[in-house]
Amino acid sequence: MEWRRMDVGVLLLFLVHLATALEVPLDLPQPPTITYQSPKDYIVDPRENIIIHCEAKGKPHPSFSWTRNGTHFDVENDPNVDMKPQSGTLVVDISRERVEHYEGVYQCTARNKHGTAVSHNIVVRQSRSPLWSKEKIKPIVVQEGVSLVLPCRPPAGLPPPIIFWMDNNFQKLPQSKRVSQSLNGDLYFSNVRREDTRNDYICYARFPHTQTIQQKQPITVRVLNLDEINDTMAAFYNDTDLFSEAPVDDRRPTFLIPSGSSSSKMVLRGDKLEMECIAEGLPTPHISWTKISGDLPSKRTSFLNYNKTLHIEDVSASDEGDYRCTAKNQFGSVHHTIHVMVKAAPYWIDVPPRNLVLAPGESGRLSCLASGTPKPTITWAMNGISIENSPKDLSRKVEDDIIIFTDVQPGSSAVYQCNISNEYGYVLSNAFVNVLSEPPRVLTPPNKVYQIIKNHQALLDCSSFGSPMPKITWFKDSRSSILQEDPYILHDNGTLEIRVAQAQHNGKYTCVATNSLGIYENHVYLEVKEPTRILKQPEYKEVQRGRSVVFECTVKHDPSLIPTMTWLKDDGELPDDERLIVDSDSLTITDVTEDDAGVYTCIMNTTLDHDSATAKLTVVEATTPAVVYERPDPPTDLELTDQKKRSVQLTWTPGDEHNSPVQKFLIQYEDSLHHRGHWHNLTEVPGTKTTAHLKLSPHVHYTFRVLALNAVGFSNPSRPSRMYKTEPAAPDENPTGVQGFGTEHNNLVISWKPLTNLQSNGPGLHYRVMWRQKNVESEWNTVTVSNNSKFVVSGTPTFVPYEIKVQAVNDHGAVPDPAIAHGYSGEDLPVAAPENVHAVVRNSTLVEVFWDPVPAHLIRGNIKGYKVSYWRKHHYKHNPDHMEQDILVFSGNHTQGMLPGLHPFSLYLFNVRVYNGKGEGPRSVTQQFKTPEGVPGSPTSLIVTNSNLDSLTLEWSPPHDHNGHITGYTLKYQPVNNSNELGPVEELALAANETSVTLPNLKYSIRYKFYLNAKTGAGAGAAISQEAVIIREEGSTQSLHPIARSPPHGPPHKASPFGNISSMIGEDWALISWEYWGPEKNFSAQYRLNDSESEEDWNTEFVNGSQNITLKGLKGGLCYRVRLVALGHHDQEFHHSKELLVTLPAVASRQVDIATQGWFIGLMCAIALLILILLIICFIQRNKGGKYPVKEKEDAHTDPEFQPMKDDDCTFVEYSDNEDHKPLKGSRSPSNGTVKRDDSDDSLVDYGEGGDGQFNEDGSFIGQYSGKSASRDTAEGHESSEAPSPIKAMNSLNSFV
Repeated sequence: MEWRRMDVGVLLLFLVHLATALEVPLDLPQPPTITYQSPKDYIVDPRENIIIHCEAKGKPHPSFSWTRNGTHFDVENDPNVDMKPQSGTLVVDISRERVEHYEGVYQCTARNKHGTAVSHNIVVRQSRSPLWSKEKIKPIVVQEGVSLVLPCRPPAGLPPPIIFWMDNNFQKLPQSKRVSQSLNGDLYFSNVRREDTRNDYICYARFPHTQTIQQKQPITVRVLNLDEINDTMAAFYNDTDLFSEAPVDDRRPTFLIPSGSSSSKMVLRGDKLEMECIAEGLPTPHISWTKISGDLPSKRTSFLNYNKTLHIEDVSASDEGDYRCTAKNQFGSVHHTIHVMVKAAPYWIDVPPRNLVLAPGESGRLSCLASGTPKPTITWAMNGISIENSPKDLSRKVEDDIIIFTDVQPGSSAVYQCNISNEYGYVLSNAFVNVLSEPPRVLTPPNKVYQIIKNHQALLDCSSFGSPMPKITWFKDSRSSILQEDPYILHDNGTLEIRVAQAQHNGKYTCVATNSLGIYENHVYLEVKEPTRILKQPEYKEVQRGRSVVFECTVKHDPSLIPTMTWLKDDGELPDDERLIVDSDSLTITDVTEDDAGVYTCIMNTTLDHDSATAKLTVVEATTPAVVYERPDPPTDLELTDQKKRSVQLTWTPGDEHNSPVQKFLIQYEDSLHHRGHWHNLTEVPGTKTTAHLKLSPHVHYTFRVLALNAVGFSNPSRPSRMYKTEPAAPDENPTGVQGFGTEHNNLVISWKPLTNLQSNGPGLHYRVMWRQKNVESEWNTVTVSNNSKFVVSGTPTFVPYEIKVQAVNDHGAVPDPAIAHGYSGEDLPVAAPENVHAVVRNSTLVEVFWDPVPAHLIRGNIKGYKVSYWRKHHYKHNPDHMEQDILVFSGNHTQGMLPGLHPFSLYLFNVRVYNGKGEGPRSVTQQFKTPEGVPGSPTSLIVTNSNLDSLTLEWSPPHDHNGHITGYTLKYQPVNNSNELGPVEELALAANETSVTLPNLKYSIRYKFYLNAKTGAGAGAAISQEAVIIREEGSTQSLHPIARSPPHGPPHKASPFGNISSMIGEDWALISWEYWGPEKNFSAQYRLNDSESEEDWNTEFVNGSQNITLKGLKGGLCYRVRLVALGHHDQEFHHSKELLVTLPAVASRQVDIATQGWFIGLMCAIALLILILLIICFIQRNKGGKYPVKEKEDAHTDPEFQPMKDDDCTFVEYSDNEDHKPLKGSRSPSNGTVKRDDSDDSLVDYGEGGDGQFNEDGSFIGQYSGKSASRDTAEGHESSEAPSPIKAMNSLNSFV
């Protein structure tokens, strides 16, 4: 298809986006995009469910619908069809319906409120593998030497079957130059032989989609000579001689296929072209191919089927033309010409139309550039509807294969379909136009680390999105200048390329994406690593069987990369044999066998690169003396022959090779005229030659010597040849490296690389230097220079171009006229300043500065760029005389630049000046701009005062950087537990004039974290944080002394990236917090006692991912020294912080008398009341039992649990009912923790205090509660059970508690 070109004047009217592969983040509104669909020709297996794919993305997520055969397909009302959730993919269940019912042409539509995308037509057909029609095949009887064709004629399948011939044993029939299968599956015999007789010629058809194979009936072939045929057939035909003609003789070839002398064939671009010529003849003909109208494409051409088939892959228009196949044997030849026509279904010339994202008011275009043969037609649609029937849009203009959009507005988003078609097919593409206003964002992950091997290419990504399209700039480390000159290359997609990375390229790189709506920064890091190199390679070894051998492989690699050593044998894995021992830098093979012989390779891999080296191992018999390999002996008998002015022939006799063949000879020469005593390499020749033809230079006194090289090394040099002197001549070449430049504003320095003595060709070498001003009609100025490689021309105009020539001359003549070089005279300072300097404020921290370029003749030199000097005169509240000047450099001939990182709510002054190689020009008129309000800085301090049991007071100072009018403060606070987990957040809004607040109802012994930030009209600023703990100690409250933390503002100086290190202390712990501005993410905290001096006394705690740690197990009253360490890969210590002194308070003992606690007193009262109730119950039960004689009780109760009391264990023999044998509720075991099962269950005598009965002070009788004694033998008839002593019970409970 021809490209339609727009007039340049028309193009200037549009701000056209250069289309790139644009991915809109899915969180932004966008029309649908088809991401996956089934192929156009979709052949399905009738044994499986039909799955028709249609996937799309968009925001909001699109809905899907389908058409079948051009009409709406109601998926919901078809019980056999389901649509996958959040997808348009259809799943057709064929268990209840035949597949034929769902054959047809399908098309998927994905739509949301921003547009509609459509899929291509999907033609669904089921695969078919029909059976072979039944037929009876008669045997074929042929005369030896004739041609034969066995037809296959397989049934038509979908897709077509694959044909092959086999016998009854499923073995492929042998094919050859004489017997071969054609493209249609028939089996051709150029001439038959007796061995072709068989009864199992079987044609098979394999249908690949269903993986089924169909078989034709076997064919029987009998090959007979003439007499055998007549004898066999005479009985059936009355002895008639059927084949009375003469036997088949040798003959010239004729074609079986194709027929005639010529034919034609059509093929589509991109398909494969297959042409075949099969000939018969005797002897068997040979087939060859040529292209009459040109050469065959060698890389895409192959000859198959014993040269009978010409196969060309990926056909293009250049393959069109006439092809000739020739069949030839010794009796003649025959030709056939095939005319090939190449047609083309539509195809994209470059890429399909790409999505277009435009900001309101921008312009752009969609291009649908395609071609085909014959020329295809183009149709456009919008949201699936022909563009002619779509709503009119004045911002849209269709011109054949391009749609031009001008001044688009919100609501113009849509999906456009471009359909290119001709009689051989079509291509369809969806491309959306999305009208968005979106500030820039960088899609590359932040803080990404790129690791590159030194001297390799480095590509730093800055994938971005925004509308309008963001402009990408790169900075390194301190941001002194934009990275856009050598060695940096900025690509259109934002990628920064360093073609040859070096160690000085290590560091932090900042990618800045800017458009009219904002600015976005992203930081990445580049680490350039040393390459992996094998310092000592394994060497060739010859070892006797049964001995040991060691291959060494010493490697140097970057210490931060983890190396892995791998050994291979003959390019495969090492055998799994314990005799092979792999160490870090060697391979040892013990008890060597013949199987160990081979080539061994050591490979050192790291995550970024690798290096390898090989060595051969030869194993010899132990009885055979090992062959000794040595360096060869030096060559001898050097002789010079065929002597000419510029050449000579050198011959020599090789020395002893010492069992290692000579690989090459090195020829060296000495120039005793110019450089006596120094030998130089001249040339090398293979080790099989002993003669070299040497090209020489004039005016040199040559002496030659030869060295031989074998696998062991170089021989000693041979004895020198006789001297050969060449005659002087004029120089052959002029000096190189000619350049002109100025060191002063009125001079021109012409320099060049001088010729060497060898290049001078003769005595009296000097240079003829010529120069003239370019573009001025003037004669060449000429001067002769000797023994120098530069000449200074004085009195030149400032920075004007010159043409320069330097010619080499000696006593024998000069080189022909040299080439012209170009240079400039010296630069001077620019004499003019940029004009029309003004600024446009983009936001509170970003301003874009514009200026008109300085005319070239006023720059008076090679422009290097522009420097913008800007300073903050004052902001509206503080420091009216504070001025700090910054300079931003814009390399090249820029007319605008961004000033990032400004202070909000400030007045700035700035000027612009141009600079060249000489220096800076005058400053422009100083202009000014004001930045709007921004968010304020953090409050300068936050301290805790007046801490009580449940409250404290916070006091603060306003931010140093107001960045506007402070409208108030926000205080947030939350508790922190011992594992540093944060609790719920409380928030408090405070007035702008407040500098303190008291927080009531706080919990003691709880650590709190406070955050305070200020607000302006632009929003809330960064917060300052503070922590405090209220500890109850001996009736008083102690507030620890926290240190306020400010938000990070960058490191205080370049020496250490640590800052704002603070501590908070408790009885036996210390919370250490810090901020860090380096790339490392892992840290460790190291601490030791203050009076310790040994480095081994440091204790280390590791921290991952956070910037605080609690050091536990410290001792009160001691002073500790704490330092922080930033860790790199493999825990390498990169940076140390300054040491911090932490002193823990001496904590007094906190032993509390539990008897004075209210909860304990209440518990004891409850226990005493419970015991009193139990005693009352015991008294009641005892009184009941005392009314009956003991004997009657024994007779009346036969409880198996009842045990009569015995004298020897001091138990009672009186009656006790079942309840009395059970322990009382709340009773406890004796203090020794044991209970005697043979004692009475309700007896508490063991708790008695002994002694006789007595009265309490209140007159109550307690004698029946006396404890055990030795006189218990006399108490056997006592009628009362003894209860426990209340005093003893209380003491027992006290001891338990």
